[in-house]
Amino acid sequence: MNAPFSREKKQDHTRKSKPTLIICGAGIAGVSAAYFLSQEWRGEIYLVDGNSPLSFTSDRSSECYRNWWSDPAMLALMNRSIDWMEELAKQTANAFHLNRRGYLYVTARPESIDQMIGEAETIAEQGGGELRIHEPTGKSYQPTDPNLDGADVLIGSQLIRRHFPYLTAEAVAALHVRRAGWLSAQQFGMVLLQKAQQNGVCFRRTRVLGAEVASGKVRKVRLSDGSDLHCDVFINAAGPYLAEVGKFLGVDLPVLNDLHLKISLRDPLGVVGREAPLLIWNDPQEIEWSEEEKEFLMSAPENQALLSALPPGAHVRPEGGRASQMVLMLWDYQARPFVSVVWPPPLDELFAEVVLRGLTPMLPGLRAYQERMPRPQLDGGYYTHTVENRPLIGPLPIEGTYVIGALSGFGIMAACAAAELLAAYILEKPLPFYAADFALERYQDPAYLPRILSQAGFGQL
Repeated sequence: MNAPFSREKKQDHTRKSKPTLIICGAGIAGVSAAYFLSQEWRGEIYLVDGNSPLSFTSDRSSECYRNWWSDPAMLALMNRSIDWMEELAKQTANAFHLNRRGYLYVTARPESIDQMIGEAETIAEQGGGELRIHEPTGKSYQPTDPNLDGADVLIGSQLIRRHFPYLTAEAVAALHVRRAGWLSAQQFGMVLLQKAQQNGVCFRRTRVLGAEVASGKVRKVRLSDGSDLHCDVFINAAGPYLAEVGKFLGVDLPVLNDLHLKISLRDPLGVVGREAPLLIWNDPQEIEWSEEEKEFLMSAPENQALLSALPPGAHVRPEGGRASQMVLMLWDYQARPFVSVVWPPPLDELFAEVVLRGLTPMLPGLRAYQERMPRPQLDGGYYTHTVENRPLIGPLPIEGTYVIGALSGFGIMAACAAAELLAAYILEKPLPFYAADFALERYQDPAYLPRILSQAGFGQL
């Protein structure tokens, strides 16, 4: 890092009648920060972004949430965030369509059952909720009970297909995580933004071009509309531009940007049940290609990996109500790292075909679309992450500056608790036990990364 940390970061709110707080970035992280801070900050809050709020990457994912993490710090963060999401859903008559259908991890490998159960037991013990195991003849499993938390393990194809008849007969086990589901990311963000603006937050559509730091403290920011804003507190919530904005302050942030894609597809045959949870194929696989297709893939070096074993994680969920035919499909079958962010992001014309075939072992009915696929809608965005995939939340080395970001693949589900934690730092409130796990200071411990990367379970799903 470019500057040492100081534990003494008390904000002097007395020297100015109305201290000014500036949030750079109006994605879900910045909007959430604006909402939580606006409830108690005694001064002005500006939310600054060159784009319209929530228009860049916040809705370019599966828009799902879960409390199922093998990392205890992440699990605690998500449990807290889901508490907030559920409370906001109650306050707004569920304006953002939060559901609790869960995640269903499916395997066709008998040798994976013990591992699935063992990992689930660990997560349950760490705060994920009760684990219930259902044998093939069991009849106690309730697939749609909204009051259940924890998870259910279903053993045997007969039991699985009794409740999910569209899944493959090859399935031998399935893990149904219950405190999980999805929502409308755009509407969720707008609820937070509207509440923040009602509390006095001012949105300015302009870009932050630089920051003035004097005597180790942020003083003002320079904007692309030609104006300067006095600044007492500056929050870097710039999403994919997190590192770039960090450099305005002379701070190197250890983040990477990966391009992630998704497709929306019509499912007129009803292959995916309209009441299905998020369905995840938990097995690695090799895609079946014709000889002609293999020859085509071999002709381009960037496509040759598609001929080898691909990772687990292909997933799909229904989109819209019962009358809708749309489904969302995603699969990060290969890394798509980018040094710099471009917009619109580059798209991969093979992505829809690969994802469709990757989901077919779990959903055999999708084979009907391989010859004549309904026209897919493809879009994408950037996931900004640290190497161990924990977020960055907390103070930066420059007095009065903070970061909330690197919410790779979990920004929607983590936004509330992440913003609450950030507000606790700024408003000098007690911090939760997991605060240190997400602070930039963690990297000052040379043993941190080797220790954390040796543990299993860090990733998107």
